Amino acid sequence: MQAVPRVDYTGDGLVESDLEPSPYLQARAWLEEAIGRAGESRLFAEPTAISVATVDAAGHPNVRTVLLRFFDERGPGFVTNLESTKSAELHANPQVAAALTWPWLYRAIRFRGRAELLGREEVHTYFDHRPYGARVSAWASRQSRPATGREELERRWAEARERFPDTGDPEDVPVPDFWGGWRVRCDEVEFWAGRANRLHDRIVFTRSGGGTLADPDSWLVSRRQP
Repeated sequence: MQAVPRVDYTGDGLVESDLEPSPYLQARAWLEEAIGRAGESRLFAEPTAISVATVDAAGHPNVRTVLLRFFDERGPGFVTNLESTKSAELHANPQVAAALTWPWLYRAIRFRGRAELLGREEVHTYFDHRPYGARVSAWASRQSRPATGREELERRWAEARERFPDTGDPEDVPVPDFWGGWRVRCDEVEFWAGRANRLHDRIVFTRSGGGTLADPDSWLVSRRQP
């Protein structure tokens, strides 16, 4: 394999004195900065891309990248087909891990906890704001199922478009019963900040109470070696 150039990270790091009082506020600050940087250049595309790891029935790990569509005091959330592989695995075992990674900022956030279904009202509100084509695709794609080829996907999308013509009304494509989303109820949130000489910062919020991500009294803060 061709040698990969080594990069010595030049990030700002993260020290306890600069830490926000809750994992929600710290994550929100980093997320907003990443989104802002993405608006400056296409080199920083998809700042809300989040990797989600689940476990299958045999105990084998499974990871994929989706887009973060919800983030508030309750935790990060994403949308998906509720009959997909990730949803089947979360129904069987709700233990989940997720990570936001921003190489250009030398930063990452890791979330660990339990997945829970998004409420249908939240799902409906979000779905109505999706572009028309994306709403049609929710009906056309039998996510995670085998496909005979690209032609099958295009045919199913055309059939769904004919079934739900674009009228300009956000309700012209109804939310499928099999489409929804998941939220991670976090028990641990780790903030990683790259530093020179591989002496990175790892600051961890560990749940100690029953409050939300925004409740400082529900979290203990510690540092891990890189």
